[in-house]
Amino acid sequence: MLGVCYYPEHWPESWWNTDACRMKALGISFVRIGEFAWSRLEPRRGEFEFDWMERAIDALASHGLKVVLGTPTATPPKWLMDEFPEIAPIDEQGRVRGFGSRRHYTFSSQRWWEESRRIVEAVTSRFGSHPAVVGWQTDNEYGCHETILSWGLEDLKAYRKWLRLRYQSTEQLNEAWGSVFWSMEIQNFEDVSLPNLTVTEANPAARMDFWRFHSDQVAAYDSMQCEIIRKNSPGRWITHNFMGFVNDFDHWKVGDNLDLASWDSYPIGFVEKFPFSDAERTRWAETSHPDIAAFHHDLYRGVGKGRFWIMEQQPGPVNWAPWNPIPKPGMVRLWTWEGLAHGAEVVSYFRWRQAPFAQEQMHAGLNLPGLHDLSAGGTEAEKAAQEIAVVGPLGQVAKAPVAIVYDYETYFGSVIQPQGKDFRFEELAFRWYEAVRRLGLDVDFVRPGESLVGYKIVLVPCLMHVSDAAESAFDNADGQVLFGPRSGSRTREFKIPANLPPGPLASLVGAAVLQVSSLRPGLTYNVEGSASGSAQRWKEQLACSPDTEVLSRFSDGDAALTRNGNYHYLSCWPDEQLLSEVVLLLAGKANVQTFELPESIRMRRRGEVTFAFNYGSETWNLPFEGEFILGGKAVLPQSLAAYR
Repeated sequence: MLGVCYYPEHWPESWWNTDACRMKALGISFVRIGEFAWSRLEPRRGEFEFDWMERAIDALASHGLKVVLGTPTATPPKWLMDEFPEIAPIDEQGRVRGFGSRRHYTFSSQRWWEESRRIVEAVTSRFGSHPAVVGWQTDNEYGCHETILSWGLEDLKAYRKWLRLRYQSTEQLNEAWGSVFWSMEIQNFEDVSLPNLTVTEANPAARMDFWRFHSDQVAAYDSMQCEIIRKNSPGRWITHNFMGFVNDFDHWKVGDNLDLASWDSYPIGFVEKFPFSDAERTRWAETSHPDIAAFHHDLYRGVGKGRFWIMEQQPGPVNWAPWNPIPKPGMVRLWTWEGLAHGAEVVSYFRWRQAPFAQEQMHAGLNLPGLHDLSAGGTEAEKAAQEIAVVGPLGQVAKAPVAIVYDYETYFGSVIQPQGKDFRFEELAFRWYEAVRRLGLDVDFVRPGESLVGYKIVLVPCLMHVSDAAESAFDNADGQVLFGPRSGSRTREFKIPANLPPGPLASLVGAAVLQVSSLRPGLTYNVEGSASGSAQRWKEQLACSPDTEVLSRFSDGDAALTRNGNYHYLSCWPDEQLLSEVVLLLAGKANVQTFELPESIRMRRRGEVTFAFNYGSETWNLPFEGEFILGGKAVLPQSLAAYR
């Protein structure tokens, strides 16, 4: 159930056997290698040096360790970039993002696709049948360092081709984009330009298609690698390690290629990445916010069709956030168990040993830079391994009572057209998730259009475009459904629906949005009724059908929360109180038992075991009875308890 990321090319070969022996003794079962090793696997074109990798795999296998091999395409070597400079991505200002770090390629380059096929074919042909290789990771962290979008000539050529396939004619493209506005009409597809470096805002429909195009490129590129792996390494599973709070491409589509999802969990680093207030960042600086890791565990369990790994688990301070504190004692152990509680098949730590050189030398590992010395995080991983051995296998994760419908194109749309400076889809979705978890409830993430039957509560924080499949899924939902602001507010072509927002949802919701108001910081509206609190950031003015029940109103009398049968609409960005009361209201209607938890406590169920996690600084007395397999009724700070 535990793994580690290892870089044999970073260390003397005389260390490999000792490292493998110590990994096994620590409780490690899986080792990921190879994802950044292209320059050692092929130092010059066509000169493959695979023997060292085979010796490394053999050393790990000799101690019973199983290997996950990464395709090395995240780091094209210098000789390749010199030979084909057009591979490099171009930033929005037209500047080359060149060699010297990682992810220095654009998905649009056909030359890059050819070179990727070649190296993946070579690596999988050599190692695909090795008995120690049990799985593969494609590339590494798509989207890290904002590397999905690129604005170069290679991208323009591929974008025009994508548009031809999508629209067939420029007449249809002009109609879809509303190009008559500002005389933006084109006569042939070669007239299409990149949606950057314009005098003012570029056409939002063109920007949406440009983002969709890049997202599709990622999924197609990943599919290409998966096809080669399956051909040359049958019987092994394939994953990709997604990132936290990266929404720049459709993860659901990439997940279609994979056998399981994985993600890289850096809970403290992500405190600085997410738009928390300064007070929240300080509050959670050394433990992380209690919902950051959990949010992604549940999301990637969904992307992985019920299966996921944590491919990289933070073991100590990282190097890449604005501030990088040491986790409080106990947190590495807590994060390990929390991942397992949410259904992770394996928790794999990054990395085995801290590197004393290059960009990540300040990033902790399970060991200090020397040969034998465990770090503080390594000691906690060892303790977790010992506990796992005693507890034994955990049951399956059951279907949660609550589903959150999560849509990546809505993220694209909210960035392209925020309307209010602080309207962030990912933040809204996270806050809705947080509200549910504060009530002790488990959550599943669901792709738009997938079945919602059997969920007691369905939350849709924001779904700007409602596809036919999504509309059908909502129509067949048998639980309490809540739509948030801007849902159904755009068509597939990024236009306002003819019947006004919420467009296809109008008959379910029983209301139409007449106009919207984005609210600057400090401008709020009180909300009173069945759920009370305040609206901030965003407020909509509704025209309700005669049969629609208004449950709560703004202070100006407009409808804030409506109900039409089991469908509800919340026409604002709610503050913490309002959101909590709305979720409680739905839980009551759905007969779902809740338990209001302190801000630092979270719970999760896996099989017959219930886990409680304490992110706080004070002991919490668990108000439930059971047979404890970890801890006890007094849940210590930065610790956990588990009971049947």
